[in-house]
Amino acid sequence: MNADPPPSRPPSGAVPWHTHDVVLHPDRVVKRFRRSEGRDPFVRERRALVLLARHAPDLAPVLLDVRDPTGAAAPPTLVTSRLPGDCLRGKPLGPRQLTAWARAVQAVHSALPPAELARLPLRRGHQRDAVARVRAWCATPPDRPLAPAVRRALRAGTNWLDRVWPDAPDADRPLPAEVPADVPAVFGAGDGNAANYLWDGRRVRVVDFEESGRSDRAYELAEIVEHVAAWLPRPFDTAAFLDRFALTPAESARLRECRTLHALVWLCLLAADDPARPRNPPGTAERQARRLWRRLDDAP
Repeated sequence: MNADPPPSRPPSGAVPWHTHDVVLHPDRVVKRFRRSEGRDPFVRERRALVLLARHAPDLAPVLLDVRDPTGAAAPPTLVTSRLPGDCLRGKPLGPRQLTAWARAVQAVHSALPPAELARLPLRRGHQRDAVARVRAWCATPPDRPLAPAVRRALRAGTNWLDRVWPDAPDADRPLPAEVPADVPAVFGAGDGNAANYLWDGRRVRVVDFEESGRSDRAYELAEIVEHVAAWLPRPFDTAAFLDRFALTPAESARLRECRTLHALVWLCLLAADDPARPRNPPGTAERQARRLWRRLDDAP
């Protein structure tokens, strides 16, 4: 779950992102991973592109070159084809775009045979990681005053978290390390940012898999509709998007729970925004606080 990368992709040149740097060429993309993030994002992205090329060709970029130097100076690098189209983030999305987006997400989820999917590690930022991230942030909040609305929403969100997933879970409600048994596992792209989905006027393709791995539909869909890109800079119809997925009753219940968790994660991220070097417009954290309250009202 990356924190607010650029909302659009320029025609060419270098683009700084959270875990990597991207250089866009007319026919290819060069993605250099920062060594400070470790090798895991590089390994996950490379593995995802290889698997998707084998099982769902033309859904993701084609891997053209892998540069994995052993020296500490040079970062690991992937060179891929450059997909056509514009990112969905910030664009007006009508029924055609929402349907194409849902089909692309479904194609990612169902791409891998069960045996290959079972061998994958959980995606980065899965449920246990997200809960731990919120607890760690709340244990060491920013050393500056938070807006009262943000502070109240954080308190309510952590109270919900303590009730749903206690810090010392008991046998009745353990904090799962895996995909829950009552929902099917899927391959998750691992980042719900609408900027990672490219619309070419006919279909949607997918980029950025550095957090990919085994997941479940409810968790992945919750991340898409609760990502800050779902409403900043332009909201899309999240209800219409979710209506394009035939979820089981267990998935629907989990979706409500996961949406609340993702909304809380995003409130932590946005509350941590440094006012001296803001990444988002003023008042974004307060707006996210209101979104969290709506999720808490809908939470079981």
